[in-house]
Amino acid sequence: MAPIAVGDTIPEGTLSYFDENDQLQQVSVHSLAAGKKVIIFGVPGAFTPTCSLKHVPGYVEKAEELKSKGVAEVICISVNDPFVMKAWAKTFPENKHVKFLADGSATYTHALGLELNLSDKGLGVRSR
Repeated sequence: MAPIAVGDTIPEGTLSYFDENDQLQQVSVHSLAAGKKVIIFGVPGAFTPTCSLKHVPGYVEKAEELKSKGVAEVICISVNDPFVMKAWAKTFPENKHVKFLADGSATYTHALGLELNLSDKGLGVRSR
């Protein structure tokens, strides 16, 4: 699959998260992005050193700047369950804008063609 480019229509999918009332929610990716400029980035795994120290911090740090340029949502997706994503989000106390959404079974990651099989490392299917 070719990389996703600006203006491409992304596939529909459903992701999970805990809302501000600590209620488990499921959300359609198309509803998140409808009529808005959004940034969706996927990482291989919550709590992994590279994702926690290199991938996510830049988005957290630049979220205000991105929003000032018209980005309505900054969304981090990982092949983890929503409980893990909720706990991982709490490790970024300075975060005000990045949403952490779960793709627990990698269904959406597969729809994007961005799966990465790390079974040989004991990690199963992850996102590139």
